[in-house]
Amino acid sequence: MLNQLIRRICPVCAAGHPLWLCGFRPFFVLTAVAAPLLISLWIAFLALGLPLPAVVGGPFIWHAHELIFGFGLAAVAGFALTSIPEFTASSAVDRPTVRWLTGLWLLGRLAFWTSGLLGNIGLAISGLAHLALLGVLAARLAPRLWRDPNRRHLSFLWSFGGLALGVAGFYLAALRGQPPGPWLHATLGVLMMLIVVAMSRISMRIVNNAIDESTGDGETATVDYRARPPRRNLAIFCIGIYTLAELLLPGSRISGWLALAAAAALLNLLNDWHVGRALLRRWPLMLYGVYGLMAAGYASMGLALILDSAGFNAGRHLLTVGALGLNIYVVLCIAGRTHSGYALDERRWVPIGALMLVLAALIRAASAWSENADHLLAISGLLWAGAFLLYAWHMLPILLAPRPDHGLGCEGVIKG
Repeated sequence: MLNQLIRRICPVCAAGHPLWLCGFRPFFVLTAVAAPLLISLWIAFLALGLPLPAVVGGPFIWHAHELIFGFGLAAVAGFALTSIPEFTASSAVDRPTVRWLTGLWLLGRLAFWTSGLLGNIGLAISGLAHLALLGVLAARLAPRLWRDPNRRHLSFLWSFGGLALGVAGFYLAALRGQPPGPWLHATLGVLMMLIVVAMSRISMRIVNNAIDESTGDGETATVDYRARPPRRNLAIFCIGIYTLAELLLPGSRISGWLALAAAAALLNLLNDWHVGRALLRRWPLMLYGVYGLMAAGYASMGLALILDSAGFNAGRHLLTVGALGLNIYVVLCIAGRTHSGYALDERRWVPIGALMLVLAALIRAASAWSENADHLLAISGLLWAGAFLLYAWHMLPILLAPRPDHGLGCEGVIKG
């Protein structure tokens, strides 16, 4: 009786709905919906003065918090719930757990958005919801990571710990009446490190497939792609040291030099990607663009700190609007299709959306030096929101429907 009532009031809430076939589905839907909603509200605030939820730190903290702990954390949860079982050859996370995780994410949004009314109670509920989400993720996925014979993927577990530290730092600062913004910046640094970790796994398959496709019939590929650990680890180390310096020594020239070191390490990492014409195919090129935007972001911040000039905010948005936005978009396009029982989408909308995100990042960065910053901010926001609306238009019908190959979980395309 209760299940019938749930189906009538909220069809997607029913336990048997296709939305719950795999852990990534609800979180990819939330990511695709949150992106245009959050940016539209932000544009409406900047351009029209429409009020945003009253939260500690004001509108700018709300904007950064929702981009990182809302949009970003939803994408991380969806990716982890699908990729870690695949990487460790283990079973999918059960549906009740995924439903609880989805509820915790929604509770985090509701409690933070109403914290202006609820005060510290709202902040505490929101903080606990975010920490519980990360804690449950770690508890369900850590045993799989430890059981892997070579323990090759433990870096995901350390990333969850870093994200939890950022969440705890933000909410403790807010509850104590201290500026919570630095903890958002630190969490962004953890997300950049997580991107490097995740990209090394995704890119191995994507780039080598592109190399095979670029090789003519009867030819043998003369090059292959390897995500080499030394370069990857150096990039992660440099990003981590800069993130720590920014938290402890904000605005210092030391932080500037460390940001330049992070940019250099990322450019060095890109040397692995120079595999010839295969790099110019859509999927490798989009992933390559993520690292390019990340390197540009750290370089811009580093130069701004060292030269005491404008450009730091531009660099920050190359990381958020650019690297984070593009990486999440590409992962949603790849994993959302293949783990729903479809081949990769080769239609034009995919690179068009990626180009919109790149343009949004560049225009947002350019606004730091422009007298027409308001207009550029609006254009950038519309492009960024438009890219995820494009994704939602094409992918939500897939994420909310049964698999075409009659699969019942997270497996890739079932052939036969």
